[in-house]
Amino acid sequence: MTPNPIPPVNAKAVVELARELVRIPSVAGRDGGERAAAELVAKTMSDFGWHPQLTEVAPGRSNVVATLDGGGGPGPTLALEGHLDVVTEGDLSAWTVDPFGAEIRNGRLYGRGAADMKAGVAAMLYGARALQSSGPFPGRLRLLALCDEEGMMLGAKRAVADGHLEGVSGVIICEPEGGEICPSSKGALRLRFDLAGRMAHGAMPELARSPIPVASLLVWELAAVQAALQRDPGPHPTLGLTYLTPTVVAAGSLDQMNVTPARAVLAVDVRTVPGVDHAQLLEDLRSRCDRLARTYEVAIEITVVDDRPPVEVPAEDPLVLAVGRAHAELWGHSAPLGGVPGTTDGTIITRDTGIPTVVYGPGGKWIAHQADEFVEVDEIPRYSDTYARAAQIFLGGAAS
Repeated sequence: MTPNPIPPVNAKAVVELARELVRIPSVAGRDGGERAAAELVAKTMSDFGWHPQLTEVAPGRSNVVATLDGGGGPGPTLALEGHLDVVTEGDLSAWTVDPFGAEIRNGRLYGRGAADMKAGVAAMLYGARALQSSGPFPGRLRLLALCDEEGMMLGAKRAVADGHLEGVSGVIICEPEGGEICPSSKGALRLRFDLAGRMAHGAMPELARSPIPVASLLVWELAAVQAALQRDPGPHPTLGLTYLTPTVVAAGSLDQMNVTPARAVLAVDVRTVPGVDHAQLLEDLRSRCDRLARTYEVAIEITVVDDRPPVEVPAEDPLVLAVGRAHAELWGHSAPLGGVPGTTDGTIITRDTGIPTVVYGPGGKWIAHQADEFVEVDEIPRYSDTYARAAQIFLGGAAS
């Protein structure tokens, strides 16, 4: 059966929706959270004739989900996913534009979340609308606009728990990837090390069991583990190397520099590639901590704050092929396969459901979280059109 031609999206409307979303300061932890952004997405869905479901995940933090039946007979369900929260704007003096002004200058839309990822949310909504406007299609589309991706990914975890991924065969995560199709993402472990020794007067260090030198030795142990993992399994073709990066260290007080503290805290951001087993890595770290604790009489407790495994979807998966074919048709060239240096909601979805996810969206992957964040205006409708065509290919079973 020949698929219906898909009308191009309304470029002006999809860009304006992206601007409206950027103007909403949906910063995690700030009053209101994602509520206003979720309400705007829900209103847009309702205006399209859809029936959105809003779920409050935490105070002021909501997920928005809508399902479109294609009306063209049986077929798979494809989900398009984006998040509504943004990171803080940071130092305002570093910006040359209002972080929430959604200014367009020289063909670029500027603002916090312009790339990460208000443009992607707008593009996925209008892409779904374009496919629906083309006439009946097999299967169903599900739109997921979720909260808290920049934090503990509560929105993705709740969407899974609420059953919104049941029956879904693939998910396009509409994050900015600079023209790449990314079927692989690094894993992440957020670890906290609490060291407990014995307090004493700074003039009598022999009476103390200071956790500070032990914390420094622990940092060297982390470097040794990192070096071993960078040798085996070594670099990944698109994700690079595994890193164990100390990010926070705290001990003692500047108000009492004559006191050897009893406690210290070390936080570590671990980024892994496929082939690194998180359970084995944690076992190795615990063994090293036990050895340090016995040697220096300082207790060390490891807390796993979050555990997100690496994701690797085969390049020949129908979802990857559908996005690749749509990109080639509409852009006139093939998109390179890349990797996500961080984690996305797709990490949680694949971890908890096994559903393949691919990350592909407007904006550069390196501009996220920076001052003067931007997205090229013409990319927004272009990605929207590509989402519509990729969905048509995937749902029609033509990818493979």
